Amino acid sequence: MAVENLAEQAGRMAEKANELAAAARALAESSADAVTAAVGGAPHAAATPGPFWYLFTIFVLAVFVGYYVVWRVTPALHSPLMAVTNAISSVIIVGALIAAGPAHFSASQVMGFLAVILASVNIFGGFIVTQRMLAMFKKKTK
Repeated sequence: MAVENLAEQAGRMAEKANELAAAARALAESSADAVTAAVGGAPHAAATPGPFWYLFTIFVLAVFVGYYVVWRVTPALHSPLMAVTNAISSVIIVGALIAAGPAHFSASQVMGFLAVILASVNIFGGFIVTQRMLAMFKKKTK
């Protein structure tokens, strides 16, 4: 596979990701309007839903966008994508440690603890997969 072909595929994937992000943004805005209409308020009025519903909507949309982006990755781009997800997981660990740190017991502390566990599994699993992939490219000695 030529480098130019790989670059073209990456460019098309980036364009598709931008389209999906724009669609997700429009869906989030329309769902926020629908929620406010369902609770009896006018869109963008004082009776808007709380921040939980906005964050929950963003989370659900991020799950869908992430699913479609990851499953459309070509095998040649899989290793760089895994390297980026490992870097993102290391940032998640920092945020999760901050969330899990308060002295009083709360739901955010539990969620922070779960985030630390899941991100740790992702990071260590990524290192194991990377080590196995690199071992495949080593020359075998007799």
